[in-house]
This record gives sequence, structure tokens and C-alpha cells, in this order.
Amino acid sequence: MSLPPINPDKTVAGIALDPQTLERVIPESRRPDGTVRKQIKIRPGFTPQEDVRRFRGTKQAQQDANALPKGHIIGWAPPPTSPASGSATKPLSKSAKKNAKRREKKEEKKEDVVAENWEDDDEPSNATAAGTASANNSEAKKAPTSNSGSAHTPENPNWAAAAMDQTALASKLEKLDVK
Repeated sequence: MSLPPINPDKTVAGIALDPQTLERVIPESRRPDGTVRKQIKIRPGFTPQEDVRRFRGTKQAQQDANALPKGHIIGWAPPPTSPASGSATKPLSKSAKKNAKRREKKEEKKEDVVAENWEDDDEPSNATAAGTASANNSEAKKAPTSNSGSAHTPENPNWAAAAMDQTALASKLEKLDVK
């Protein structure tokens, strides 16, 4: 025969199953002043008010069993773990391909409009010229500038030149001092 559990399972009211006699009892406990409360036997069939569960009909119990977890959104599914594998398995439909082309054209048009707004006034203002001008500007930005290394720009930082510029600016501000 196995040993009884050290801490038997208790109900909300504190009733436990006595492992030796298999009766329901409230186990003995110690009061704050050090005295011991006696073990109390519970009549068979008695259920204290704390242990009475709420009545649920069969349909209600079934609904509770099938209930979604709290905070769950109906129809929401977590995103796939690998997005590349999902797109590789299904080819795009005819309408999806058409929508993709529309999106690409819209993106290109947006880029052209932005490039046109930032161009200088002396350059042509039509969209195709602006598109070629923006392409030329992007190539110019990518190519390293061959300065003598004295200019400080965000693309080519020269901290010594920046310090010199700050000292020159400070001297100019001193000259502008109003007396």
C-alpha cells in the first residue's frame, strides 16, 4: 500500500479526504496562540455553501467547454511562421497579378512626383525628365565625391573640417555682437 499524500487536496471550505479512513474531514490545524484544533468529521452527502457550484444546464456546459479564450478575436489566425514558404506554394491568380502591377505603377508614380517636387526650378518639370533626373541624382549620390577632403557633409564626414567651421562661425557671431 502506498503512502498517503502529505498535503491532501482540499475543497474551498477546507474539506479533505482522510487517507487512512477515507472519510471527509477538516484536518486539525494550529491556532495563532499555539493550541491545536481537533479534526472534524463531515457527514456523508453534506456539501458546505462554499463548495456548491453554479448550476449549468447541458447546453450552457457545452458552450463553456467550446468557449474561446478571453481576448481572442473571432476569425483571427496567427501569421505563418515562414512567409516565404506560403507565397511559394500558391501561384498568384490573374487578378492578383494585375493588382501587383497596379501597385508597382502607383509606387513608381509616387516616386516621380516626390522627385519632381524636390528638383531645382531650372530643370525640366515633366515626369519623365524628372524620373531620369532623379535616377541621375541617385547615381551621383551613390558615387563617392572626390573632394580634397576639406568639406564636411553627411555623406562624407570630416570632423576636423566641421570643428574649423564651428570656430569660424563662432568668430562671425562675436563680430555681430550688438553694443
